[in-house]
Parts: sequence; structure tokens; C-alpha cells
Amino acid sequence: MSRRVYVHVGAPKTGTTYLQDRLFLNRVSLAGHGIAYPTGLKGDMFEPALDLIDRPWGGMRDEVHGEWDALVRRVKRSSGTVLVSHEILAGARPQQVQRAMRDLRDFEVHVIYTARDIARQLPAEWQEQVKHNGRNGFRRYLRQVRKAQQNHPNRWFWRVQGLPDVLTRWGCNLPPERVHLITVPQPGAPKETLWLRFCEVVGIDPAWAPEEAERHNPSLGGAETTLLRRLNAVLLDEDFGGDDYRTIVREVIAHRTLAQRTDMTRVTLPPGEYDWVEQVAESWIEWAQGAKVHVVGDLDELRPRRPAADEPWVNPDKPRPRDVADAALDALVAVVLEAGRRPNPDDQLRAKVAKAVRRARGGR
Repeated sequence: MSRRVYVHVGAPKTGTTYLQDRLFLNRVSLAGHGIAYPTGLKGDMFEPALDLIDRPWGGMRDEVHGEWDALVRRVKRSSGTVLVSHEILAGARPQQVQRAMRDLRDFEVHVIYTARDIARQLPAEWQEQVKHNGRNGFRRYLRQVRKAQQNHPNRWFWRVQGLPDVLTRWGCNLPPERVHLITVPQPGAPKETLWLRFCEVVGIDPAWAPEEAERHNPSLGGAETTLLRRLNAVLLDEDFGGDDYRTIVREVIAHRTLAQRTDMTRVTLPPGEYDWVEQVAESWIEWAQGAKVHVVGDLDELRPRRPAADEPWVNPDKPRPRDVADAALDALVAVVLEAGRRPNPDDQLRAKVAKAVRRARGGR
């Protein structure tokens, strides 16, 4: 009987970072029970996933060449059941999925997809786009997503979040019992629920992974996202990208600073969008039922929850100037502290930062 490989393909913003971190923290214990999580030296599978889906990703395409093949070699050297997990795998095109299946043909391949209701996914994916140098406001982003086609997705949102399309691509030629759909519970559920559902699919006794994960991919508030959009616009013409952008803007400013602020105003859908997202959710549920894939959780959790009729909606594109200024001060402090930790800053990077600051202040 062939050994099993579970390929967890996403979706982004469905607790994947938490699941991956917990797997990594408990990898030695899990290996002792016949569950391998062969990440390699980097501690995650982002680079192999990026190599497979072949996207530019801020200039990293050449850097990750060969990483997927290296992961496949680690999988083949591993013992027992093997786990492969990264959320950007959901974006693989049909020929890339075929390559993955061909490379793993000696195994019994299972596909796992974690899905969350679309009303929460749209704000989350918009913020992720902004954290990757995006400049679109929320309203414009929603218009673009609505205009895009779900069944032939050229837009990243549908490529990774369009449940029927993702599972059709990844589940092609697999029996439905080897395609596993895990629903992400609505707010208020016990913290362990998603992890326990994941363990149920893979056959992990939760006692094998006692170390709790703390790393996650938090969302930003409306003011924080606006600040980041404005910063991206300033940096657009300053050749400030690649490693510099990833290190300073995405990591230091967005993840370590803005995402950690308290009392942020959560980004939610405009009330007028709920009729549409409810229709999308119903189509996903009908597809899952018709496809007879293995569902762990409750498909009803994919149905968006409408806010109360008297609950005010805050436009994330028009936050209070004071809130944006407070977020900017926090970001500035973080960048100053980061600069202080670098005893010999790169002259070219220093010049880029200084030029961007002058432009932001209105000078040339």
C-alpha cells in the first residue's frame, strides 16, 4: 500500500499560518508517531510553493528555482505519512497541479483545503494585497473582484479563494474521499476547533502535538491599511522593492507594528455587498455537496453572518486622520528602532529611505 501525502493547499487567511507553525513546533514528536513535516532549513514551505506556482512575488522567482524539487526529495526520504502545506499552493494552475501530482505519483495523495466564509475573506485578502505593495482602496478592490470571473480566474482572489475552482484543479483525477474540505468556524468557537479538525483529517492524535502555536497572520485595521496604501504610493517611484520592501515595510511596519496595535477598527464588508456574498456562499455549499468531497466541520459555517441592521459601517477608505497619524507615528518609531539595530546600514538603502521621506513631506 502506498504511503500517504497530504497536500494542504490553503486557502490564505484561513488559519494556515497557525496550523503550519503548530506542525513545525511539534515536528519531532509527530515524526515519532509516523507524521513527517519536511520543511527543510527555512521552517516553512513558502519557497517550494512559490517555485511550483511560478509567480514573480516581489522579485523572488529566480531565488526559489529548484525549491519544489528539493521538497519532493525530502518527501520521498521521509517515513510514514507526509504533510505538505502552504496556502499559495491554492493558486497553482492546472499544469502546475499536474506537475505536483506527477512528482508525488508514488504516494497516495490527499488534498486538504481550509475554507472560511467569503465575507471575512474579502477584507482579509484586500489587506494582504496592500501588504504586498498594493494601493487600491477597499471599494475599488471589491469592484474588481466582483467583475472577475470565478470559473476562469485570472484574479488572485478567485484563484485561491474560489472554493469550487481550487478543489476542481487540485482534486482532478482524485476520488472525492481523498479531497478534504475543512470549514473554519465562525467567531466565538473554541480556539482549538480548527486544529482538531485538521488532526481528524490527517490522523493525528492531538496529544502528539502539545506545543501551542503563537505565530499567526493578523489583519490590519482601516487606518493602518490606509497608511500602508499611502506609503506604497510614495514608494512606487523610488525603486523600493524586493528584499528592502519585504524587510522594512511588510515585516517591520506591517507585521511587527501595525498588526499589533490595539483598538483597531476592523474592516468589514459594506452592507450592500451581503446579497452578493450570500449567493457566492450558497454556490460553494451546493458545489461541495454535489462533488461529495469529505467535509470536516459544517458547511453552514461558510454562510456569511450579516451585521445587525443598526450596526454602523465604517468605511476603511476614509478613516479619521488622527487614527492614521497615530498609526504613522508607531510605524516611524519602529523604523527608527530598526535603523538603530543596524550598526552599518547599507548606503543605498539609506538613500532610498531618505528620498522617500522627503517625497512624503512634499519635497523633491
